[in-house]
Formats: sequence, structure tokens, C-alpha cells
Amino acid sequence: MDIRNDLRNIAIIAHVDHGKTTLVDEMLKQSGTFAAHEQEQVAERAMDTNDLEKERGITILAKNTSLLYKDKRINILDTPGHADFGGEVERILQMVDGVLLVVDAYEGCMPQTRFVLKKALEQELTPVVVLNKIDRENARPEEVVDEVLDLFIELGASEDQIDFPVLYTSAIQGTAQRPEDDENQGMDVLFDSIVENVPAPKDNSDEPLQFQVTMLEYNDFLGRIGVGRVFRGKVAHGDRAVLVTRDGKEREFRISKMFGFHGLEKQEIKEAAAGDIIAIAGVDDINVGETICPADHIEALPALRIDEPTLQMTFLANNSPFSGRDGDHVTSRKIEERLMRQLETDVSLKVEETDSPDAWTVSGRGELHLSILIENMRREGYELQVSKPEVIVKEIDGTKHEPFERVQIDIPEEYTGPIMEGLGERKGEMLNMEQQGEGQTRLDFLIPARGLVGYSTEFMAQTKGYGIINHSFDSFQPLIKEQIAGRREGVLVANEKGQATPYSMSQLEDRGMMFVEPGTEVYEGMIVGEHSRENDLSVNITKEKAANNIRSATKEQTVTLKRPRILTLEEALQYLNEDEYCELTPKTIRLRKKTLSTSMREREQKRKKKIST
Repeated sequence: MDIRNDLRNIAIIAHVDHGKTTLVDEMLKQSGTFAAHEQEQVAERAMDTNDLEKERGITILAKNTSLLYKDKRINILDTPGHADFGGEVERILQMVDGVLLVVDAYEGCMPQTRFVLKKALEQELTPVVVLNKIDRENARPEEVVDEVLDLFIELGASEDQIDFPVLYTSAIQGTAQRPEDDENQGMDVLFDSIVENVPAPKDNSDEPLQFQVTMLEYNDFLGRIGVGRVFRGKVAHGDRAVLVTRDGKEREFRISKMFGFHGLEKQEIKEAAAGDIIAIAGVDDINVGETICPADHIEALPALRIDEPTLQMTFLANNSPFSGRDGDHVTSRKIEERLMRQLETDVSLKVEETDSPDAWTVSGRGELHLSILIENMRREGYELQVSKPEVIVKEIDGTKHEPFERVQIDIPEEYTGPIMEGLGERKGEMLNMEQQGEGQTRLDFLIPARGLVGYSTEFMAQTKGYGIINHSFDSFQPLIKEQIAGRREGVLVANEKGQATPYSMSQLEDRGMMFVEPGTEVYEGMIVGEHSRENDLSVNITKEKAANNIRSATKEQTVTLKRPRILTLEEALQYLNEDEYCELTPKTIRLRKKTLSTSMREREQKRKKKIST
């Protein structure tokens, strides 16, 4: 069988923060992909193009680049390491013949390592294992290689896959070496290992064209651009071709532009052949998973399998008393258009209409997946409200099933008891417990996904910030009937519109923790703090102290308040209860009750009590 020995297609897979993106940066630099003047301009984390990716240090969107090494072109696809972006990972792995599995030489195998590797082994891809951060203090390369081997065996790897090559790298220092080498070398060792171990693509260029779209890009001039791999045949600029859509329809079109990848740039090309990863423009509504082929040989590739959503929220137009103050896009029509646009590039997302024209059910792969969408919308000038995230229950063989997550926790030994108790209350089942170095314990749990909603805030409090928690989707299992423990504390709810005053806040400090600072504008029904007891408490946070004389007026200025707890977006989403919304604008994140009127909420509570008795 003919092969294209001039080409290698690889994906880089890893757990969050194991150095994958830094490694790609170094490979691009050391291969001479950037000209001398570009070297200075290329920032670290060159592959992270999204502002959120740079801020959080995670990869959200899959990206592709390529470099030239000797006489070989190596196409590199950088994939997200977080389980919430499984849809991206799944599609990327369809395009490559091998994977670079990057594992931290100290932390070892983590839940997302398992998640991405499982996908790669299912696709029968050839792995090259890279132990990164080898220069870290306490690095334990031999033990980590054993962990990786155990993981391969546990995930059912073939004999060929288990016989993987291993390299030690320090992406930050730009060095790589084989375990048997005495000294560090440059990235050439890594390039050689890729060329030697990753299979070259089949050269079936003489057969009819088959190109499958695995990612979408958008350009103001060209419209939608389909990125994918030529699985068979050749394609040239100006060719007439047929697009076979996901529902089996056929549409003829002309290929108006084609692009290849080099470094971080797209370069216009005239033709491409089997094995090449390219971008094609010319079809307005091209979609992920669709096949391009010649009119005289229409043969679609199998549809791409995509992980189902496990979590859903209601997105609503903002109807709070402060709506329209900050945002440019506040109407339900604008929000719906934005959600529909997200569907064009995010295949793991689902948007469904509800009974209300101002509300939509949005389903995603997890809290991070949905919070990234919300944060992007905020930054683009949208105002909206969202409900508490809820897991999606589905019916399998006539019985209800819910998603379960595999959780891995690294904590100092003294916190083991409270964590085991807390996860036990949330119906977590402990799978494993082992010592990890001095005074550190690693716990593995299987837990219903709904037990994790809102847990990370409690986890950080219990471990005083010293714990690390990671989780990834495991499977759907029969629904647990009992109620799962959630937020225990009630909230402090404002009963007046106005500005929060230091005087009233100081009076309320013994009632709980504040979420707002003095001077913050509040409205009736807005949540301003956490109650120290289990019930909600209606409070007046806008009351001024009556200035009877000069002394008391000056005393007002010297009030010392405890620092309020300002919630981040993720914390706010996790904090919500069923009767609450999170109001989001470009400038603020507010929590509120669904029913704003204090008297109406009290009537509802009385009705509930009557029904329960």
C-alpha cells in the first residue's frame, strides 16, 4: 500500500495544565517555523487565541498548526484537555494517525488523561508518551511511566499500543531526551520520535475524493470555512463538488478557496491530496460531520460520534429592575440569535425552545462548557439570566439513568475525613485511596454528576484551598432516588431598592456573609449575602443611620466591615438554588430570587408548608 511518507498527522492530548500548549509553542519555535522577526513577536501560549484561554491557562477550542522538520510536514492538532470539551476531542482524533500523550512527570495520570487517552485508544491511534516538566522538583518519571502503562492496560490498549515510546521533556526550557540519554537535547529528539513511530497517511490520491468537516471557522469575507482531512483522493481550487449533509441531502457547489496551515497562519493553496489537513470555503451553511465528494462518486463518510450533553440550564432574557443598564444586546431575539450562532460551531451544545418566548433550555457537557459560553456572551455585550444547572436524566431500557462522574482528589492527609463524609452525603462511592508522597492522599470516587453541582466551593472551604479536584464523565447509571445534599445555608435577600450602606451592613454581619460591597446598588429580591442558618432571611441593607448629632455622623465613617465574598461566575452558578437566577451583564454578576416580591415569596412559602403538612 502506498503511503505519504512526507506527512505525519498527530494530536496532542493531555490533562489540563500539563504543559501541552507550551510544548507546541516550543516545537514551532525550534522547527524554524517562525522567521527571526516573528520569534520576537510570538507570545507564549501562541496556540491559545481566545482571551479566556489565555486568562485561564486552558485550551477551550481545538486548533491546528503545522511545521516542517527536515523533509517532513508534521500537522499538529492541539486539543482541549477538559472533559467538558469532549466534542472537540472526539472530532480531532478522527483527523490524525497518532497522539502525543503529555503527562506531568510529578502529577502522573489524572482524570482527563484517562478521558482523552480512552478516546484515542478507541480510534486505534499510535501513542507517543511525553513526560513533561521533568525538571520539576519531586519529578518521579519511572513511577509515572508505570502509572501510564497501568492506565493503557486498564483501558484495553492493544499490544502495539502498549509498546509505546517514552520521552522526557521540559517544555518551558525547550529540552527533550530519551530515558536512556545522559543529557538533555532540543526538540529534534521529539520530532524524530514522531516521524519514526506515528504511521504516515495512506496515499490513495488516485481514488475519488472524500473530505470530512471536523471543525468550523468563520470569516467575514468568506463566510463559513470547513476544516478537515482529505481521507481519499485529491481536491483543487475551482473544482465542482457535492456536499452530503448530515441529513443525507446533496448540494452541489464550487470550491472558491482552499487553505493549508503553516505555523499559526492559514496559507492559500491550489490543491491538496489524501492525508492533508486543509480548510475549504465556498459553502455557506457547511456543518461538522458533513462530507465533500465528487458529483460522479457520492459516498459520505460515517457520521461523527459526539458525546451527549449531561447538564442543562435555562437561559432567559434579563427582566430584573436593572435590566438594560449595561448591555448592548438585551432582547430575547438577540439572545436567541447568539445561541443559534453558537450551535454552528459547537456540536456538543443543544438549544431548545420553551413555553416562554424569552427562555431557552441550553444543554452542554458540564459547568465549564456552559460557563465559557455565558462568559463569552457577557464580554460581547449581552445581558441574560440563567437558572441553576441540572443534570440531564435519560431513559435507557425503560428506566431512568443519570450521568456519573469519576472524581480524583489530591488533598493533605488531615482533610481526608471531612472530604469522605461530604462526598458520602452526595452519594459518592470511594473506589480507591492511596498515599501520594509526604502527607498527601489521593482519593478516587464515583459520584452522580448532580452531587458535584455546587461542590467545588464547599471543597475549597473544607481543604482551605490546599485540595485539587478533577473529574470526568464516566457513564450513565440508574437514577438514585434519594435527595442528594446540596447547599445547606439560606440567603440574605434585600427587601428594598437602593444602595447598600456600611451602617446596615455592619448590623447584618452577625447574620451571615455578605456578597456585596458598601455602595452597591440593590433591588428587592436580590441576594446580598449568605445566611448563617438554613432559612432565607429578608433584610434591609439600604438603611442609613439617623444622624442625631455630629459625633454619631463621624462615627459612621469609621465602621470597619468584614471583606465581602465576591462570587466569580462559576461560583455563582454553583451557588444557585432552584428558586434563584443568576443575572449576568457585561459589568456585573448578581444573584436574585425568581420571585422578587418579598410578600409574594412569603405567601409561596406558606402555601408550600400547608401542602407538606
